[in-house]
Amino acid sequence: MADSSFDIVSKVDRQEADNALQQAAKELVTRFDFKGTDTVIEWKGELGIEITSATEDRVKAALEVFREKLVKRGVSLKALKADEPRISGKEYKINAEFKAGINQEQAKKIGKLIRDEGPKNVKSQIMGEELRVTSKSRDDLQEVQKLLADADLDFAVQYTNYR
Repeated sequence: MADSSFDIVSKVDRQEADNALQQAAKELVTRFDFKGTDTVIEWKGELGIEITSATEDRVKAALEVFREKLVKRGVSLKALKADEPRISGKEYKINAEFKAGINQEQAKKIGKLIRDEGPKNVKSQIMGEELRVTSKSRDDLQEVQKLLADADLDFAVQYTNYR
């Protein structure tokens, strides 16, 4: 019997993030507490977000609205890294960015976790920005997924190419 495997990746579903951004923008326009604050949320580049408002508390509130929409759409908040509010002229801005890909350090951390606490016959291999996990038993692979779900990783992980 051939080995079963899956890949551990850290990706952001750009479409779901865009939907969350559009919903947040619509809510910022219609909510009473944002009237007259010129609060705007928009994309800056492929994975960057910029939130602009007249006051610091409104720009922070707009970020929370965006985070709520991301959660409802199933996008992990671990993937979003937001800066502190900064003043720019007469308005406040927050820049945020989605982090995608697993770097070497994170891959080594996951590999060590699997070796130390996972089933003994499971192997992991770093492949660029993803990590392939293989085993003869699918039950062992599911155990690894549960182990990673319970681990407090500081980045979002998804599982792809499950065979």
